[in-house]
Amino acid sequence: MSLNVRVAVLELSLDFVLRWFMSWLLFIDESGHDHNTMPYEVRGGFAIHASKLWPFISAVRTLEQSIFGVNLRAYGMEIKGSKLLRPRLFKWAKQGAEMDDASRRKHATNFLGNGRQGRRPRKDEFTAYGQACIAMAEQVIQSLVSYDARVFASVIPAKIDPPTSPSGYLRKEIVFLLERYFYFLEECRETGLLIIDGTDKRADRQFVAEMERYFTKTQIGRQRTQWVVPAPLFVESDMAYGIQTADLCIYCLNAAWRLPQMTQPTRAEIVPFVELLKRCFWQGDGYRDGKVFKTWSAAFVPDPYEPRSKLEGQSA
Repeated sequence: MSLNVRVAVLELSLDFVLRWFMSWLLFIDESGHDHNTMPYEVRGGFAIHASKLWPFISAVRTLEQSIFGVNLRAYGMEIKGSKLLRPRLFKWAKQGAEMDDASRRKHATNFLGNGRQGRRPRKDEFTAYGQACIAMAEQVIQSLVSYDARVFASVIPAKIDPPTSPSGYLRKEIVFLLERYFYFLEECRETGLLIIDGTDKRADRQFVAEMERYFTKTQIGRQRTQWVVPAPLFVESDMAYGIQTADLCIYCLNAAWRLPQMTQPTRAEIVPFVELLKRCFWQGDGYRDGKVFKTWSAAFVPDPYEPRSKLEGQSA
């Protein structure tokens, strides 16, 4: 390889490294799309600067060990809202006194071990496990605050009849999600990547096709490629702390974040987690048709199939 070629390769490598460390990563998951128990459909998660991603992941791994004493993945567990904040866990946590860290960790470890060995846990182990799950959720969210993460989400009602002839383009709530991410990145003057939970391959391919049409076939989508990298990366949630944390964020929003237009009941015990998450909401300027307006990183879209003009102002 000639000297000129080696220099060119080095420059490309340095450019990639610099771009990587000047980027934000938006971890995206979905909640309530099975229309089972959650009151809304939510798509979103959190964005974190690439330079802070590994410190954040390391902090979450340390929390996992200090709270549970084990790697949860080894027991088929994930750091997700539906796993850490189930209603019965709050009941378990309250059936005994608040434990100190060492006792809670010991009994929570035993709880997980008993399940694997087919033995029914004792009362103090149920209590410890409930307290451990709640503590894990709270401290992971607190870590998001500490590492300057930003929460982005779009919410729609759980049951909306789709049009008989699908357009093949992204639904409004996803466009709103990308719009707010774009405004945030433009304010930061840095690029942003999309990291998405891989689910069904067929659905993933359809989503990629819709996103490609948005970023290549629409004028506003092409404009937003200035800051948003239009090629999402798919990962498996059981292997990615980022996706699991995204799930935790949107689970909390689904259960307890409400605007005046959102009439579904809330889970009172989740409200404190939402109050913590609000510290990660981004607020800034958006613009359209020559007008500048205030916008937020979380939005409620009453009907994702209505014309955009009917949906203004539904964010906070």
